[in-house]
Amino acid sequence: MERSNRLSSYPLLRFPFLLFLLLSSSAALTAATSENANKGASFSAAEAEAAVSRFQEYLRINTSQPDPDYATAVRFLRAQADALSLESDVFEFAPGKPLLLLRWPGRIPSLHALLLNSHTDVVPAEPLKWVYPPFSAALDPSTGNIYARGSQDMKCVGLQYLEALRRLRAADFAPDRTIYLSFVPDEEIGGNDGAGRFAASEKFQKMKVGVVLDEGLASPGEEYRVFYGERSPWWLVIRARGAPGHGAKLYDGSAMENLMKSVEAVRRFRAAQFDLVKAGVKAEGEVVSVNLVYLKAGTPSPTGFVMNLQPSEAEVGLDIRVPPNADTEALERRIAEEWAPSSRNMTFEFKHKVSVHDLFGKPAITAADNSNPWWMLLEEAMKKANGKLSKPEIFPASTDSRFFRERGIPAFGFSPMANTPILLHGHNEFLNKDEYLKGIEIYESIIKAFASYKGDTKDEESRAEL
Repeated sequence: MERSNRLSSYPLLRFPFLLFLLLSSSAALTAATSENANKGASFSAAEAEAAVSRFQEYLRINTSQPDPDYATAVRFLRAQADALSLESDVFEFAPGKPLLLLRWPGRIPSLHALLLNSHTDVVPAEPLKWVYPPFSAALDPSTGNIYARGSQDMKCVGLQYLEALRRLRAADFAPDRTIYLSFVPDEEIGGNDGAGRFAASEKFQKMKVGVVLDEGLASPGEEYRVFYGERSPWWLVIRARGAPGHGAKLYDGSAMENLMKSVEAVRRFRAAQFDLVKAGVKAEGEVVSVNLVYLKAGTPSPTGFVMNLQPSEAEVGLDIRVPPNADTEALERRIAEEWAPSSRNMTFEFKHKVSVHDLFGKPAITAADNSNPWWMLLEEAMKKANGKLSKPEIFPASTDSRFFRERGIPAFGFSPMANTPILLHGHNEFLNKDEYLKGIEIYESIIKAFASYKGDTKDEESRAEL
C-alpha cells in the first residue's frame, strides 16, 4: 500500500512509454540547442539567396588584367559599404588604379586596427575552355557551384568580409577596434602600385594597423589552410656568350654549350628540392622552387632560324621562389659559382628580387603558435565556427601580405574554402555556394574575436578612468 501511494505521487512512472517520450524529447532539445549555440546564427533562405546574388554581381564585373574595369567594381563595392553605413574613401597611389578603403570605427581608438585586405583584379580567362562563360557567375543547379574567374582568387573573400560585417551589424555588434577593409588593385601583376604603395603611404601609417587578414588557398579536404609567410620571387636571367661558329664545327666554350651546362645544374637542384616535397619531408612552400620560363638563342632568318650557325649569345629565364627561412647567401653563391660562373663567360641579372626579410632584418613571417595572441584568437574563432585549421604553411607563391609583413605587421593568408579543388588561375574556377556561405560565418566569428580583443592595448581612456 505504501509503495502504491509513492508511485501515485509520480504519475509518469506509471506510464513508462510517456516517460520515454519526455526524456527523448528533452535530450533532443538539449542537443539541438547545444548544436545551434555552437553553430551560430544560420542563414534564412532569403538571406542566403541575397548573399549569393551579391557575390554573383561582383563576379560579373570583368576586372581581368591587363584592362580591369576598376571603376565599376569600386562603384559596386561602395554601394555595399553605403548600405552598411561604412565610411569609404578612394585613393589612387598610381593613376588609373583606384584603391577603395572602408572603415568601421571602433569604440576604443587607441587600439590597433584590424585590416581585411583583398584585391579586385583577376587574371585573364580563355572563354572557349570553360563550361560556362568566365564572367557569367553561372550557378550550376545540380552542384551548387558558382563558375567565374575570381570565385576563388579572390572576390569571394572581399564579399565575405562585407557579408560578415552585414551580419555583425544586424546583431548590434560594436567593435572595440576599428575595422578597415581595403580593396586594392594590381595584385595579379605584382601589387606594387596597389598594396605596395598603400603600405608605404602616410595614410597607412596613420591607420595604426595591428593585424592583417589576406588571401590564402582552397583546401581539397575538411581542414582550412592558413599561411603565415610566403616565398619571395627572384626572377633571374642567365646569359652565356661565346664565339660564333659553323654549325658543323665542334669546339669548346660555345654560348649554347655553356648555357646547357647551367640548365643541367639548375635541373639537378630543382629535382633535389622537389624530391623533398614528394617524400613529404617538406611542404611546397618550404623549399626553393626553380622553373625555366624561357630559352632564347639562335640567329633569326625569314624562315625561322639560321641552321648552320652556332649563336654567340644564349640566355634562360628562371622563376625562383625563396622561402623566408632559406639561406639566401648560399643560394646566391650557387648562382654565381655553379649556375652562371664567369669562368664560362656567363653573367646573370635579377629582373625582380624580393627580400625574404622585413625592414628590421628579420624573416618576414608571422608567428603561428601560442606566442602570438592573434594566432590563438584565430584558432578559437575557427572552433566556434565549427571549423578546424590545418598546419600553418608558407604560401608557395606571392600575395599582398608581404607588403604588410615587411613592416613587421602580423598577417595571415586565409581563404575559407574547404572541400574545394584549387582552381585559381585555372579553367572553370568555381566555388560552391554552401562553402561561400559557410565562409561568411567563419569570417563573422574571426572578425568578432579580433575586433573585441584588447590584449595589446595602450588604452589611455581606461587609464584615465582608473
